[in-house]
Order: sequence, then C-alpha cells, then structure tokens
Amino acid sequence: METKREDRIQRLLLALKKTDKIHLKEASLLLDVSEMTIRRDLNAEPAPVILLGGYIVMDPKNNPATHYFVSEQKMKQVAEKRRLAKCAASLILDNDTVFFDCGTTMPYVIESIPESRIFTAICYSLNTFLALQEKPHCDVILCGGAFKSSNSIFTPIGRSCEIDFIRPAKAFISAAGVSIEHGVTCFNFDELLMKHQAMERSAQCILVADSSKFDQVRPAAIAPLARFNTLVSDAKPPQAYLDFCQQADVTLSV
Repeated sequence: METKREDRIQRLLLALKKTDKIHLKEASLLLDVSEMTIRRDLNAEPAPVILLGGYIVMDPKNNPATHYFVSEQKMKQVAEKRRLAKCAASLILDNDTVFFDCGTTMPYVIESIPESRIFTAICYSLNTFLALQEKPHCDVILCGGAFKSSNSIFTPIGRSCEIDFIRPAKAFISAAGVSIEHGVTCFNFDELLMKHQAMERSAQCILVADSSKFDQVRPAAIAPLARFNTLVSDAKPPQAYLDFCQQADVTLSV
C-alpha cells in the first residue's frame, strides 16, 4: 500500500509528463499540502523528482533527456546557498541591469529578489532564465547560441553576442573554487567566454561562492580574486581571505 508521500510523488510525476517544471507554489496547490511538506517528501530519501531553485523537475540521473538544469549537480550546500542568496539579492537595486552567471546558486539568488524590484537581467543558462521569468518586473535578455547540456548553457556560434551591446551595472559570477594564490576557478572551460565578457563590461563584478568553495582549485581560470569588487558568501572565510580582501579592496558580504 502506497504511503501518502509516495502518492504525492506519483502525482508530481504525472504532472511532469505535461510540463518540464512545476514551481513549488504550484505543486503545493496541486497536492493541497504545504510547501514544507513537499520539501520533506523530496529530502526524506531519493526520489525520481528533485527540487532545484524553487522548481520541481525530473531528476536528470533518471531522465537523461531533461536538460533544464546542470545534470551533474546534486542538491549540495542548499542552506548555505539560501543564506548567501539573500545577501546577494539585496545588492540589486531598482533599474539595475544585471548579468547572472550559470550554476545552481543563481536561481536561489533570483528567488530572493523582491517581487517589486524593477530590473533588467542578462543570462546565458536555461535554469537562470527560467528563474528570472518568475520575476514580474524583470526584463530578461537570454544570450543564445549552441546549447551545452552538461551545464545547461548557451555558447555563441557567431562573432557577436547580445552582451556585446550591453553594459551591466553588476555581474554576479559563480565559481567552483576560490583561492588566494590561484584565483577564482570553475570546472567547465565553455563557461569562460561569457564570464570574462560579463566581467569586462560590468561596472561591478560580484563573486557569489558558498563557504565550501574556499581553498578549492578547479581547471578553468575565471580571474584573480582581486579582480572582483565584492565577495558574497554564506559565512566568514578563513582569516587569510579576510586580510586579502581588506588589502585588495574587495568588499566582503556575508
């Protein structure tokens, strides 16, 4: 006999046959339970659906054809991402033009932006784009190109890209590694072009990295840590980073 949890998951599976994603609020109404109940259902033990950035989607491990979110990423450091997301979102002001990087942290940042905020967003990843669509006063610009399913991004195939014609006020850059000696890094080389262009064109470069990323070095080099104006994290980093940020005039926001 199915438990109530299993029944709810089966109903979500049926709903996902008609659409690629279901917002948590919509799922709550569909199942007539609280959002917290759904979160508990999905966190209790492995399920064929997962919650990512406020959306319920098929787990990519069980559904390889689903490419809406970074397929190799799991739900890690969720609490940390939520804490830093509130801090990062508070930096966005009315009428700002903002670049949002790829990765699983950005949907949490976008989710934390007040519904009343009026802003323009530039992005190049599908999960970031889907999260931005939920903001009623946001004008979204999606940079197109060839789709990379491994990290859910679009890469330019021509000589120009939409960001060539935009000067963002702020660029939120995600990373998989932060090191004083080796700089800020990520796993995928095909992300570097958009990261570099966004940083070159933006008035402020804001690094968004949870505390698990400190003292980690990945293969693709984004920029030296001193290149960023602000570092946003969920917790105070080791003392060496505090000293470095003070000397390099990098604002630390936790």
